[in-house]
Amino acid sequence: MLRWIRQQLGFDPPHQSDTRTVYVANRFPDHGHYIPQRFADNRIISSKYTIWNFVPKNLFEQFRRIANFYFLVIFLVQLMIDTPTSPVTSGLPLFFVITVTAIKQGYEDWLRHKADNEVNGAPVFVVRSGSLVQTRSKNIRVGDIVRVAKDETFPADLALLSSDRGDGTCHITTASLDGETNLKTHYSVAETAVCQSVSQLESLQAVVECQQPEADLYRFVGRITVTQHGEEIVRPLGPENLLLRGARLKNTKEIFGVAVYTGMESKMALNYKCKSQKRSAVEKSMNTFLIIYLGILLFEAVLSTILKYAWEVEKNWKEPFYNQKTEQERNSSPILKFISDFLAFLVLYNFIIPISLYVTVEMQKFLGSFFIGWDLDLYHEESDQKAQVNTSDLNEELGQVEYVFTDKTGTLTENEMLFRECSINGTKYREVNGKLVPEGMTDDSPDGSMPHLIGEELLFLKAVSLCHTVHISYDQPDCLVGGGDPFSHANGFSSNHMEYYASSPDEKALVEATKRIGVAFACSSGDTMEIKTFGKSEKYKLLHVLEFDSDRRRMSVILQTPSGGQVLFTKGAESAILPFTTSGEIEKTRLHVDEFALKGLRTLVVACRHFSPEEYIDVDSHLNAARTALQQREERLQEAFSYIERDLHLLGATGVEDKLQDKVQETIEALRLAGIKVWVLTGDKHETAVSVSLSCGHFHRTMNILELLQQRSDNECAEQLRRLARRIKEDHVIQHGLVVDGASLSLALREHEKLFMEVCKNCSAVLCCRMAPLQKAKVVRLFKTSPEKPITLAIGDGANDVSMIQEAHVGIGIMGKEGRQAVRNSDYAIARFKFLAKLLLVHGHFYYIRIATLVQYFFYKNVCFITPQFLYQFFCLFSQQTLYDSVYLTLYNICFTSLPILVYSLFEQLVHPHVLQNKPGLYRDISKNSLLSFRTFLYWTLLGFCHAFIFFFGSYILMGEDTTLMGNGQMFGNWTFGTLVFTVMVITVTLKLALETHFWTWMNHFVTWGSIGFYFIFSLFYGGIIWPFLHTQDMYFVFVHLLSSGSAWFAIIIIVITCLFPDVIKKVFYRHLQPTSTQKSQSLSAPQAQALSCVESMCCYQHGQSGCSRLASLLEQMTRQCQASTNHCHTSSRSNRSWSDTENSYSNDRSILTLSPIEATHC
Repeated sequence: MLRWIRQQLGFDPPHQSDTRTVYVANRFPDHGHYIPQRFADNRIISSKYTIWNFVPKNLFEQFRRIANFYFLVIFLVQLMIDTPTSPVTSGLPLFFVITVTAIKQGYEDWLRHKADNEVNGAPVFVVRSGSLVQTRSKNIRVGDIVRVAKDETFPADLALLSSDRGDGTCHITTASLDGETNLKTHYSVAETAVCQSVSQLESLQAVVECQQPEADLYRFVGRITVTQHGEEIVRPLGPENLLLRGARLKNTKEIFGVAVYTGMESKMALNYKCKSQKRSAVEKSMNTFLIIYLGILLFEAVLSTILKYAWEVEKNWKEPFYNQKTEQERNSSPILKFISDFLAFLVLYNFIIPISLYVTVEMQKFLGSFFIGWDLDLYHEESDQKAQVNTSDLNEELGQVEYVFTDKTGTLTENEMLFRECSINGTKYREVNGKLVPEGMTDDSPDGSMPHLIGEELLFLKAVSLCHTVHISYDQPDCLVGGGDPFSHANGFSSNHMEYYASSPDEKALVEATKRIGVAFACSSGDTMEIKTFGKSEKYKLLHVLEFDSDRRRMSVILQTPSGGQVLFTKGAESAILPFTTSGEIEKTRLHVDEFALKGLRTLVVACRHFSPEEYIDVDSHLNAARTALQQREERLQEAFSYIERDLHLLGATGVEDKLQDKVQETIEALRLAGIKVWVLTGDKHETAVSVSLSCGHFHRTMNILELLQQRSDNECAEQLRRLARRIKEDHVIQHGLVVDGASLSLALREHEKLFMEVCKNCSAVLCCRMAPLQKAKVVRLFKTSPEKPITLAIGDGANDVSMIQEAHVGIGIMGKEGRQAVRNSDYAIARFKFLAKLLLVHGHFYYIRIATLVQYFFYKNVCFITPQFLYQFFCLFSQQTLYDSVYLTLYNICFTSLPILVYSLFEQLVHPHVLQNKPGLYRDISKNSLLSFRTFLYWTLLGFCHAFIFFFGSYILMGEDTTLMGNGQMFGNWTFGTLVFTVMVITVTLKLALETHFWTWMNHFVTWGSIGFYFIFSLFYGGIIWPFLHTQDMYFVFVHLLSSGSAWFAIIIIVITCLFPDVIKKVFYRHLQPTSTQKSQSLSAPQAQALSCVESMCCYQHGQSGCSRLASLLEQMTRQCQASTNHCHTSSRSNRSWSDTENSYSNDRSILTLSPIEATHC
């Protein structure tokens, strides 16, 4: 604890330098001047609170919310000064909200503590004092040698020392880190790989120097110095030598590694991502409305205070004998008295700010988010994956999207690659029956005959089968040990023996293709790669791997051939290879690459370079110098790679097909009809991207395609943008599509943002190709921060899409084949792109209308609640007398009116889900936050004031003049009058919500009528007992006497009808004279709802019906549709709930939100 405090104060920084020195087995130098560095322990802490700081920390976080802080101030004011209402009226609702939120957050943190304890207490084996000792994971220290067995996870970030294999390699999976399930090979240095026993490790003298911890999973810079026979040997360490915490050991019996990063300094812990801090447009509107209502509150309090003193200065005003001021009050300062009265009025009117709004919104978002996961239409059977909600704070934002930015590969396409064509030495080939056939020829040779591939063709196939990072998994690991031939035929392997695993689907497709053709990648053991060329074995020694990166866009291997020579094979994008080629059929290959791209194929170019012995020595020294550097290693490696990958000989190119996902075209068209613009952002070359855009419907064949490509200067880019802008203005009718490449985009965003935005906004579809990950995020940010501030959505499946997903208002991850980084960093995750249509058009629509009505209704009912209190002050000389009893003040928002709006906000459906999907244009009705516009807010607020005036003056007119209406001659008092106003108010605001409800379930009926019934029962119970803990019994038998008066019942009925009847008339006239598209569609959805009886949810509901449906229409529907409904239900039951594949693509709906036929007896 003391150390932590010192670190926080800056006296004891945890890291003294840019590098850390780790002594293997904690064997420190003998000299006395060495001061060991201090490192974090191995405990993982994902929890937010401890048992000591939970209360203060949680309270601090909750009172940072303006509404909670406001009510805390009001509560303290009530405690400090004499106010008209009890402190309980503010304290109890505040305590309820704070307690519910604290319990929720405390429970979630308890689960995190529980998970942390399981991880930190896991048993591990470490080498200490010459033996293998079992201890807990949390006790591992930096420098400890840890033993990990097969299928165990690594307890810390370990530098691999040795494994049970002679070459010191091991295989791991990183599924828990990045979702990639393929096997990855990691290596140890040769000097430590021989230490395979505890005794050998105990005698090992080695020091690891590496960078301080950083979050990048794929970056590690270090070196290990091994002392042997008095000589120090230095070897470089990179990501391939580091075993990350959370990864799992596979296909290896055991490994030993030294802990370099532990606990919260491990890369996995540094990648812990906090919950999204994105805020929805509804939340921003809600905060704006709160500020407006705070202004109304201050105005009412100031006005009441001024009028009170204006009344008292009147000459004919006399101080009431029953409420005379004390001597202290007469002598007190006028300013203090004014402030005190102002605060008293502030307390009296404070309920105009709805404290329970926040907790209700949180509950609605949390409970409502389950519907996405339960939706069967968003479930993908093939992969057994359902939709996933990572944050429920943005549910309603799904209904406000204006721009969709989507990745191409793996998002619009399947990311399942299939080899189609290749170009070798200027000749095009295609694969037919496992053979390469030149273009224009047919495969008429008998099966099993040897293909005639010589020279360049064979070298090309060898390059493809050797230049990769593919791993082989053997189903029978000993099949090769016993001398058995794993080949079932001359051209390939038996699938029972081995399977290829690759981090890139392209690589796997290419290696499998060469295997079918006859050049098969057979084995990779240490630094040896074996291929079989038509059955003949060839072994190559792997000298160096020049890893792929997004800047170079290529990867290379340097091999020693069986004849002893050195050769470099490289493959990558044509823009990354062709500029560095000096020989080969360059122009023909370039044409073939363009042809492949026009067919929608993914292209790679393959080249080679042969080294002389002198050249290789030079290359080897460059690489070793760069890889052992501790400072600026990446920059030096890039320089070395550029020095090596030049003077290339072009061998050919490959074309791999990536199939479109199912229903991509229909989904994009539906989004377009909904008024959503779709942008495709991809790293592919522009011919491939344009071809895919045309095939998926993003670009239409009749669309005029504009291009902003290969711009080399700012002036050139600006001139081209002006030409495009003029062309768009001249062609008014034609739809335009824009294609931009990454280089031109960088120029456009540098100094010509406005011009670029103008062109883009006038285009129906935009395609950005050759995009780097950060460029994708920049494009999203450009639109996100534009003056119109449209709501953006980004969707992708790979790690390169994470920055775009995090930048957009709503980020959606696709559960694809490129790992789970996109899913982990997204707000929502779906299995296929086609599910996006229902997620936005149905779920987004429902979430938005529900929460928009919830927010408006909350403000409306609180205006209705507190305005009569304000009006009452005009009749009581502004004496701050309260109109309602304190218990009613407390329970109004907590009990009497809370459940109906919560249930409404969970189940309301303006239109049937089928109609929303079949008519995407309905999405436009709720766009641009239309239901929370200032006009709508003003309507609900004025409606609240209007109803409040009717409550107060209606009760006053009907009952205020005659105060002896009770049968026993007793007079009505102020508490009776206030209770009458409160009763009318509870009934009216509840029935107002009933009028707004279109989709009635048994739960809506239960909470609507149950809330009114509960109010009557509670009032009878509360007023029928003398409560000993109350210092006054103002409400004793008041409610009973009120209900015993026929005049009171008459007043209640008249006032409620007076309030709601104009609203009903307005709805009818607007529906018939100016119906919206949504209202027109409600009539279409009605016939569909006739034959549907239940909702497939946690409950069995009645069929949806309009809250304003006429009785005659209902009777007609019952008599006409009853038989049809019964027949339909029995038919549905007999057909075992089958869904027709011939229906419209948007009507195949099996959601719990969808009304689905179930046998009537189930209800």
